Amino acid sequence: MSSRNLGRHFRSATGSNPLQWLLTQRIRYAQELLEAADDGIDAIATAVGMGTATTLRRHVTRTVGVPPATYRRTFRTARAAAT
Repeated sequence: MSSRNLGRHFRSATGSNPLQWLLTQRIRYAQELLEAADDGIDAIATAVGMGTATTLRRHVTRTVGVPPATYRRTFRTARAAAT
């Protein structure tokens, strides 16, 4: 199967192209780690496949609307209050 044909099939099945889908999955995983783990931003960036903290910050800020540190403070506080 050609990469172009794979892209069409992938888009029809998921609604996005493979790169965008992968980026979305990485950001979701980063959000989970930011909420639950005590790891630093650098370690989370490596764990989710973003490579560097700068790349993670850029993508999370663009997608979620706030930097990872702010996301962590907001959702850790909300999670701690809920328990």
